Amino acid sequence: MRMRRKKNGAQRLAACGEFILPDSVSDLKEIFGNDNPVHLEIGCGKGDFVCGTAEAHPDINFIAIERISDVLMLAAEKAKSKDLSNVRLAVMNAAVLNEKFAPGSISRIYLNFSDPWPKKGYAKRRLTYRSFLQIYKQILTKNGSIFLKTDDENLFDFSVEELKENGFEITDMTRDLHASEYAKDNIMTEYERNFTEMGKKINMLRAYLKGDE
Repeated sequence: MRMRRKKNGAQRLAACGEFILPDSVSDLKEIFGNDNPVHLEIGCGKGDFVCGTAEAHPDINFIAIERISDVLMLAAEKAKSKDLSNVRLAVMNAAVLNEKFAPGSISRIYLNFSDPWPKKGYAKRRLTYRSFLQIYKQILTKNGSIFLKTDDENLFDFSVEELKENGFEITDMTRDLHASEYAKDNIMTEYERNFTEMGKKINMLRAYLKGDE
């Protein structure tokens, strides 16, 4: 369902200016004022995950991107209300990440409930398709990782194979996150909360760049 356009969305987003990533990203250390590791969430929605994770890990910097400005505005307002100095947000497409961020500048990428693009012929649009993985590999640190959560089993199976074939090693995986050992430290997204209430099981994996890549 498409979100109804928010009233005064541009003004509300501008009011959160200190939490918005500049168009030109030359030095993340300068932006955050420290050299802490930087984690990136692609498709942050309304910001529950990035804000919750940033609160839990003040020694890590977080960047969250979203394609829809009105959605990002809600995430920015949430970060502002919590005064999360370790969060920056941007309206951005994942296809241009390697144009925005320097090589080796991101320690971890979160893919939470990405669009599964289930129709035949749409595989190239999935955020775990090999062309996207090549972009991620450019910006990830040497020991960089991808953490993925999805309710879609087909996307999960597809992602497992793409990661294995494109330079990543899967170190942790479960097909029922909330019944697993990983549930204790899990921070839910808005979609995750809804899917869980519907009784859907959540798939999760963690994959790291192979050392010889």
